[in-house]
Amino acid sequence: MLAAGSSSRLGRPKQLLELAGEPLVRRAARLLREAGCERVVVVLGANAAAIEPVLAGASVEILHNAAWSGGMGTSLAAAARWALAGAATALLVSVCDQPRLETAHLRALMAAAGEGEAGVVASRYAGVAGVPAVLDRDALAMLATLHGDAGARELLRAPTTRTIDWPAGAFDLDTPADLEQLGADGVDRSRPPPA
Repeated sequence: MLAAGSSSRLGRPKQLLELAGEPLVRRAARLLREAGCERVVVVLGANAAAIEPVLAGASVEILHNAAWSGGMGTSLAAAARWALAGAATALLVSVCDQPRLETAHLRALMAAAGEGEAGVVASRYAGVAGVPAVLDRDALAMLATLHGDAGARELLRAPTTRTIDWPAGAFDLDTPADLEQLGADGVDRSRPPPA
């Protein structure tokens, strides 16, 4: 899970925002475990000293990215190197600021990645492919060389990437307006109330 950013547009660490009483970073880690990930690593950078205690007892490994200010590419590269060093055959890359993420979608990505040829299986929303996404070892080798703010966009949007539609992924928490839409009480105000 990539959680190293400074949340500059939001003005406070989004990793610590709570949804239904659970910090987003801890919620995302729980969903990854429930989905069946063998190991869960959280890449921290900005605000690591405040975020790490929230993950105590969450059965995750912490990976500190000293170069976090260089952009998301540095965190992706750190995660890819971690996975390669651990002889992982694939890596599910996720973030913690997608409040509509559910275990079922993560399981669907993992199941699709386990079928047929290896490669990349990404989530599709707002007309593009994005995270969460499962990347095979070949993709990890490429990601391990990333630097700066270069992300996995080209890899995720390659013609060979398989996708699973997940319209809910278009909503993430980046600005105070997004947070308002979600609601301080953890209620997603952008969705109509249940009938």
